[in-house]
Amino acid sequence: MSDEAARWREGRREAAQAHADALRRKQQAESSQARALIDEFVAEARRLGPDPEPLRARTYDGRARYRTPLTGWYLRFDETLAIDADGLFYVLRTPPSLVGRVRGVVPEPSDPPLVLGAGGKDGESIDLRDALDRIRARRV
Repeated sequence: MSDEAARWREGRREAAQAHADALRRKQQAESSQARALIDEFVAEARRLGPDPEPLRARTYDGRARYRTPLTGWYLRFDETLAIDADGLFYVLRTPPSLVGRVRGVVPEPSDPPLVLGAGGKDGESIDLRDALDRIRARRV
């Protein structure tokens, strides 16, 4: 292997690492902004409504829904994304299982995005702010 080829590969590796680092920083910044929007929404919902509701997780194939210990608000009409009453963001998808059907499932929180469903098919993405405004519109 020539020194030139080794230098080229090392340069490519460094460029890829720099790109990955920049993407990670961008995602962290977006998650911080999303958390601020969610925290504001939860504080407002505690005072003005709507009240949180029990959240259920859907199987990947969409055929079944399992209980969770969570209460909160669904962010999408298909009820696959939600925030709980503590302001944590959840993707409510789970593999089908007999244990899940009987005992329920305990989803893990994840970092919230500013755009829900980004990269999906047309019409399947929505800004987090718009999803929260849609929930606010349900106030009694």
